[in-house]
Amino acid sequence: MGDPLLDDVGELLRQAAAQVVVPLFQRLDAADIAEKAPGEVVTVADRRAEELISAGLRKLRPGSMVVGEEAVADDPELLRHLRGAGDVWLVDPVDGTSNFAAGRRPFALMVALLTDGVQVASWVYDPLADNLASALAGEGTRLDGTRVRTAGPVPAVDALRGTAMTRFLPPDARRAVEAGGRRIGELLPGQHCAGREYLDILTGEQHFVLFWRTLPWDHAPGTLLVREAGGVARCFDGTDYHPADDGRGLLVAASDEVWTEVRAALLDG
Repeated sequence: MGDPLLDDVGELLRQAAAQVVVPLFQRLDAADIAEKAPGEVVTVADRRAEELISAGLRKLRPGSMVVGEEAVADDPELLRHLRGAGDVWLVDPVDGTSNFAAGRRPFALMVALLTDGVQVASWVYDPLADNLASALAGEGTRLDGTRVRTAGPVPAVDALRGTAMTRFLPPDARRAVEAGGRRIGELLPGQHCAGREYLDILTGEQHFVLFWRTLPWDHAPGTLLVREAGGVARCFDGTDYHPADDGRGLLVAASDEVWTEVRAALLDG
């Protein structure tokens, strides 16, 4: 993993966290927080960090396109670039904004790079834990500089531990997951920060995470990290996840075997 891009983008995220995000944590005024959609907030930290990160990414890859969460809120047409040609960056400047706005942890800064519509690199940085994960397609995943693997001995179903985000699930799927959760060793409520969920799969804190809503900046970074570490990221129907997909759910697991066990327990009834 000698590509300098991995270090360059990692350093850019550290700078954005140190200069913009962390100084505003637990120091936001009411005027610094706005509702951009029902139940969804954006803060001044999101906007400032996205500006800083986007400018830095364009310098690293001149001519590249940046698709940031806050930019898409202003111009949804930017999403068309996710299957387009050339280099396209996906940016989540503060993943877990609801936590951040409430003065809670965790939150993360995340970036993914697509080239000609293919996921080729990703980064997730939790500044409070000082965890930085990065991956390059075909070259594996590193967490805090150390190569990590998620695949290993597969626990029995009643020893599996993971998260199921049920808030946005269709009613039938929600009922199935809630019923199936009794067969899982420990079904967690979720941390409201996708980046931390993915990092916790890398560290072994949990074996899987299930989502319905699949906004690309939330999942493009983490899914590549998990895949390159030996795990899988698939829609509920078994097809491989792509950032341009939506509405088919997402189950990410430490291995193919764990994915199969969890899907059978939570979705097959």
